[in-house]
Amino acid sequence: MKYLVVIEKAEGNYSAYLPDIPGCVATGKTKEEVRQNIVEALVLHLEGLSEDGLPVPEPSSVADYVVAQ
Repeated sequence: MKYLVVIEKAEGNYSAYLPDIPGCVATGKTKEEVRQNIVEALVLHLEGLSEDGLPVPEPSSVADYVVAQ
């Protein structure tokens, strides 16, 4: 499954979260590191849901850009 990930610049690092997977977050010193960390977090989160017999949320978020005029 392909999930939308939101990466934000913070003070001194980056943070990431998945809107479709509440509670699944990661941080990293670089964009590349936070991408790797969020993938690891997602795998662990989905494994935990499965072990607990909980449903895996379907990807449903979308993203787009707008231009201020």
